Amino acid sequence: MKQVLMPADTYIVINRTILNDHDRKLLVMLYQPIVGSLAINLYFTLWSYLDKSEILSSIWTHHHITNSMGVTISEFITAREKLEGIGLLKSFIKKDTVNNYVYEMYSPLSASEFFGNPILNTVLYTNIGNDEYKKVKEYFKVPRINLSNYEDVTAKFNEVYESTNLINVTNVDIKKKNYQKLDIISSLDLDNIFSSFPEEMLNFKNITRETKDLIIKLGFIYNLNDDEMINIIRNSINEKHNIDKEALRSNCKHYYSFEHSGKLPSIVYRNQPEYLRKPIGDTSKRAKLIYQFETTSPYDFLSSKYEYAKPTKTDLSLLEYLLIDLNLNPGVVNVLIDYVLKINNNKLTRSFIEVIAGQWKRSKISTVEEAMNLAEKEYKSKKSKVVSKKIEQKPVWFDQEIEATNDEFKQKELEELLKEFR
Repeated sequence: MKQVLMPADTYIVINRTILNDHDRKLLVMLYQPIVGSLAINLYFTLWSYLDKSEILSSIWTHHHITNSMGVTISEFITAREKLEGIGLLKSFIKKDTVNNYVYEMYSPLSASEFFGNPILNTVLYTNIGNDEYKKVKEYFKVPRINLSNYEDVTAKFNEVYESTNLINVTNVDIKKKNYQKLDIISSLDLDNIFSSFPEEMLNFKNITRETKDLIIKLGFIYNLNDDEMINIIRNSINEKHNIDKEALRSNCKHYYSFEHSGKLPSIVYRNQPEYLRKPIGDTSKRAKLIYQFETTSPYDFLSSKYEYAKPTKTDLSLLEYLLIDLNLNPGVVNVLIDYVLKINNNKLTRSFIEVIAGQWKRSKISTVEEAMNLAEKEYKSKKSKVVSKKIEQKPVWFDQEIEATNDEFKQKELEELLKEFR
């Protein structure tokens, strides 16, 4: 239940990190396109309320901050929640006649960490488009200087300073850069699940973060509750009293299939997430095809290849592997299916697909456009190594200049492909 925020409610700001001018650039150039200008304005306003040591603020009312920013209480809450959700702010409340809030500020990620985060990086790309994204990324690039012909003559610590007696120090309360992780809510209660097992049955010391993440992920994919997951884990414990992750995957799949009369989990019917889609506005035929890949579920896309008959169990099992085991995004799976069918004589050979899918996973492909570009690159690389002049069928979207070409056959083929989704 959300708290009702009143104008008279007070707050203080605590700085849990070290903020500097470079952080301002990170916030404006990387975070603002995601959370909006109002949220960033709120962050800067809270920052400005810190004292000279930039550690703590005075006590203020929410009437004061909303009035100074020219926003309503509702707009303030929305902006605050955006900062919380992206890891820049934590909020605490002490309930009383007049509620007291504490707002803890955290640093934005460094440019390197931000671009290395698959979610934040992709959302930024989606929101500002390819051209602006390249400019922003270029801004934060560090120039590479070739030092191969130079000798490192940097002095060592003990060459400059004398040793002395060590003293016992603690740095618990010393200021440092602090970051908040993105928090994703799980419907499963892991404490409740693990408390259901006696120590003689389950080796709790060997339950890693990776195992916990897998349980949460499988619970989400197969829509399992605590009791269902407990039974599945019980059947996935090996002779060493550890959770066998492969058995856990298999048992979740079999349980879901049994309970739902052989139906596939809903993820097979989902399409590409909104934040991973290409911005709307491009009306080229290639953009239209990207849109179809993004807005069609893998099940429906595969069904279209069967002229809308139900795909085989073998092919559906392959979809599960790509979406669940490899965790590829739906739109990327569609591109992969289309690519393999065209270059592999209209056959979905599992071993063949697994090799390509594994490479795409390692390349961290998350968007349809990235998948298409990599497929084109792989195809051209493959063709350059083939000596024979055997003509091979290829996806029509390999033609980068698709709008400029006057090749009627390719235009007709593209139109036919688009018709499959109408």
